[in-house]
Amino acid sequence: MNYDVVIGLEVHAQLSTLTKAWCQCEISVSAFENTKVCEVCSAQPGTLPVYNKKAIEYAIKLGLATNSRINKVSVFDRKNYFYPDLPKGYQITQFQTPVAENGHLDIFDDEGNIKKVGIQRIQMEEDTGKSSHLGEKSLINLNRSGTPLLEIVSEPHMSTAKEASSYLKKLHSILVYLGICHGNMQDGNFRCDVNVSIKPKGSEKYGTRTEVKNVNSFRHVEMCIEHEVQRHQQILDSGNKVLQQTLLFDVETKATKVLRTKSDADDYRYFPEPDLLPLIISDSEIQKVQDNLPELPDAKIKRFILDYGIPAYDANVLTAEKELANYFEAALKNYEGEAKKMSNWIMVELLRYLNEAGTSIERSPVSPNSLAGLLNAINSGKISGKQAKDVFLKMYDSGHSADVIIKEMGLEQISDEKMITEIAQKIINANSVNVEKYKAGNERIFGFFVGQVMKETNGQANPSLTSEIIKRLLG
Repeated sequence: MNYDVVIGLEVHAQLSTLTKAWCQCEISVSAFENTKVCEVCSAQPGTLPVYNKKAIEYAIKLGLATNSRINKVSVFDRKNYFYPDLPKGYQITQFQTPVAENGHLDIFDDEGNIKKVGIQRIQMEEDTGKSSHLGEKSLINLNRSGTPLLEIVSEPHMSTAKEASSYLKKLHSILVYLGICHGNMQDGNFRCDVNVSIKPKGSEKYGTRTEVKNVNSFRHVEMCIEHEVQRHQQILDSGNKVLQQTLLFDVETKATKVLRTKSDADDYRYFPEPDLLPLIISDSEIQKVQDNLPELPDAKIKRFILDYGIPAYDANVLTAEKELANYFEAALKNYEGEAKKMSNWIMVELLRYLNEAGTSIERSPVSPNSLAGLLNAINSGKISGKQAKDVFLKMYDSGHSADVIIKEMGLEQISDEKMITEIAQKIINANSVNVEKYKAGNERIFGFFVGQVMKETNGQANPSLTSEIIKRLLG
C-alpha cells in the first residue's frame, strides 16, 4: 500500500457513580422509561446544575492512571446542537480546558514492540437521552440524560487496526481496574468513535478523515478501520477526494454508511457554561486520589512476572481483565505446584470453554479452588494429565470438585510401588520372548509391557511410575 494510515480514537466511558452529573437522580439501566428524571436532567426552565463530586474524583483517577497532567483549573462549556434526546438543546462538556490532558498509554504494536500512544485530553461531560425508533415514530427515554461521562481523546498515533484494538483494551482495562466504569460495551458503558485517514507514504500533511460513531466492540473497531482504510484507498486511487463525513458501522454488511456531513467545532457554537463555576482542584485533592489508586494492569504484569515466574505473555493475558487476574491469584492460594502450570490451564482450558459459551470468568462453573484441586491431583499422581482434561470437562459441566469427579469416574491412579512392581513382574515372567527382543535392542517392545500393566489395572496405574519400575525390572 502506498499510503500511511492515521488512526485516532475518541472513547466515551460512562462513570459508575450512583447519581447523575448535575442532579441527584439515580442511574439505572433497567428502570422503566422516564422514571429516573427530575427537573434538572429534563431541562425545566429555572433549574441549575450542581457538580457531582464523585465524578470529579473519578476523572482525576483516570488522569493519573494515564500519565496525564491534571489541570488545577478547568472550565465547562456548552456544545450547542439540536437533537430530540437532548432536552436542553446543548450538552455540558469541556472544550477550552479539560480536567486532564497530555497523557499517554504504552501498547504493543503489530511486531510486539512497545509503542507510546498519546492522550490529548480527558474531559468531563454529560450523556444524552436515548431514542427508540418504531416505524415512523420515535420514543424518547430521558433516564440516561445527564449521566456523567469521560471522553478520552487519543492523539492520532495509531497506524493499524490491531494497534487501535490494543489501545482500547488497555484503556478499558484501566477503567475497570480503577472501579470507575463497569465497561459493559453491550450496555453502552464504553463506546468508541473511530477517526481514520490515509496520506501518501512519508507525507507530513494529513488526509481527510472520516469518523465512525459509537462502535461498541473491539472486533468491530478493527473491522471498521480495515473497511475505511480500503475505502479511502479506492477513492484516492480512482482520482476522487475523500469527504469529511460522520459514519455508522453496519455489523451485518461489515461496511460503513453515511450518517451526516461532518460538523466542525465552529458549528457547535461553544461558549462557557454560565451556570457552573470553574472547577478548581487542589494539590492535596490530587495527592489523596494518587495515594488511593489501586494496582493497575502494568504494575500487576510486572508483579506476576517477578513473583510467580510466569512469562510476559501469560502475565499480559491474565491481567487483561481484573476478574481474571483475581481468579488466577485465588487459584494459586490453594495450589502446591508451579504458577506456570496454573496459567496454562486457565489460558488454554478454562478460557477456551468460557469463550465458547460466551460467558465471563466471574460466571465460571469451575471455581479457583476447584481448579487448584484438579492440578494438585495431577501433581500428586492421583490422575494423569490426559485424564485431568476429562475430569475438567465434567467439572465444567457439573460444577463439582475434582475429587468428586475422580471418584465418580473411577480414575484415581494407583501409585502403590509394591503393587505395580508385582503386576509388572508377573507380566515380564509370562512374556520371556518379548523380554529377549527388548534386551536384543528392540526398544519398541517396552511399550508392550507398559500397556499390559495399564490393561491389568484398568488404566489406573501411574504411567511415569510404571515406566520406571519396568525399566528397572528389565535391567
